[in-house]
Amino acid sequence: MATEERSNGLTVTVRLIRSFEHKNLKNVVFHKVDPDTTIETFMDVVRKDIQTRPGLPPPFRKHAYDAMKLEFKAHGNKTNNPVINTGDDDKLMLKPGATLGESGVENETEISFFKREEYNNFVENPVTRW
Repeated sequence: MATEERSNGLTVTVRLIRSFEHKNLKNVVFHKVDPDTTIETFMDVVRKDIQTRPGLPPPFRKHAYDAMKLEFKAHGNKTNNPVINTGDDDKLMLKPGATLGESGVENETEISFFKREEYNNFVENPVTRW
């Protein structure tokens, strides 16, 4: 299985979170992602891709995304929070310098992409509005 993932790449869903408070998010799927890609390189790929991706509203294209966190792995458990899993930051935050594979990203993993300052504010005060 690991050899197959290396040759075909991973399918990774990136959850662009523009607002935690208003549950404003969009999913973007990336195919054939190399697990040896560094976190910084993958962030740059996502930022570049969303600038021209059809169907993505301008507010999502211009948001200052700067952090990624593992949200869900295939056949794993999902969080009860519909926006983001606010627990296990030490284990689930993707750290600069590491590769996707080293960070535990597998085929069909969901990764949240957001602005770290907004995430920290949401963790301190987890209020959502419609």
